[in-house]
Amino acid sequence: MRKSVFPVLLVVALVIVFAGISRLAAQGPESSAAGAKNATPPKAASQAAAPSGAVARGKYLVEDVAYCQNCHTPRRENGSFDYNHWLQGGPLFWQPAHAQPDYPQLVPRIGGTVPATDDEMIRLLTTGVWKDGTKLRAPMPQFRLSKEDAQAVVAFLKTVTARQTPGAVQ
Repeated sequence: MRKSVFPVLLVVALVIVFAGISRLAAQGPESSAAGAKNATPPKAASQAAAPSGAVARGKYLVEDVAYCQNCHTPRRENGSFDYNHWLQGGPLFWQPAHAQPDYPQLVPRIGGTVPATDDEMIRLLTTGVWKDGTKLRAPMPQFRLSKEDAQAVVAFLKTVTARQTPGAVQ
């Protein structure tokens, strides 16, 4: 009986997350200005200019709605984000309470040079299906973004570079 509880809890959690994502995505980046100040990591002086248009929308969706950095940015020993490797993939910080077969231990890089063509990334974000035809596996949500939002996400991801934190060791 205990093994059957985790999948139910996972489904409930994903439903809650998707409901929040849908609500926040519909509101747009303006509505999360207060929360975004605390959620956005420090930027180097060269990155101080705010993005506009599709890139800004993609940044909002990636960092303030889907929180892609939670899995796709490696962590330091103290659990904080390694901003020098922002959205560059690495060991998966989150692990299930009970061992799950085929649960990923590493997540891919999504920032900078994306791991697929633009069309493949858009298909992934609109259908939840990867370029080889397989569905995404937990903990990655199977997003169903609009084509416009998926294009915005891809546009933003292609602009991502490592971010410097004040006093960071190189």
